[in-house]
Amino acid sequence: MNSQEKEITYTTSNSYSTLNTLTKRTKTVWLVFHGMGYMSRYFLRYFKDLNSDENYIISPQAPSKYYIQPKMHVGANWLTRDNTATGMENILNYLDAVLEAENINKDLNLIVFGYSQGVSIAMRYLAKRNLQCHQLILHSGGIPKELDAEDFKYLSKDTKVKMIYGTEDEYLDEHRIQLESEKAQSLFNDRLIVLPFAGKHEVNVELINNLV
Repeated sequence: MNSQEKEITYTTSNSYSTLNTLTKRTKTVWLVFHGMGYMSRYFLRYFKDLNSDENYIISPQAPSKYYIQPKMHVGANWLTRDNTATGMENILNYLDAVLEAENINKDLNLIVFGYSQGVSIAMRYLAKRNLQCHQLILHSGGIPKELDAEDFKYLSKDTKVKMIYGTEDEYLDEHRIQLESEKAQSLFNDRLIVLPFAGKHEVNVELINNLV
């Protein structure tokens, strides 16, 4: 048996979702990365209580869709451990296209928000593209092992980094929380703010509403 795995390059397309309208009254733009099993259009509901005149939310869509049992809802996944580097390169190109299409004014406040699996995508995108932001929010997710402090040295000294997690998160025991906190501290030092809340592995809307 002479089995080979080969690779090709081709053009593809993907959707993304937005909430509210980008106008002269907009003060803050959010780039929000959903977790595994979400769809971008439904992930936006966690941001619906923000002032619609002042906040514009962009929610990229993870590329790999699948059915979630037992009700066969459609969910999506960003990456797996198989061909991670190639998958991430495709995602980087996709996110470049999203931001090019949106053409965001650099004078606006930019919040980059990652939830669960979206944390790793948000952090890798910033590290690879040196994207400046006013806040980086790491909500209930793991930091990629390959990233170090040098990857984020480019960030403005005014950039705030906030790590959010539920104290009853079923995916984050005390040991994992300690490891992730230490990793975040090594990356961001004094700019890091840790915000635990009483809750499980869930998006904390109250904290979102207090970020601006």
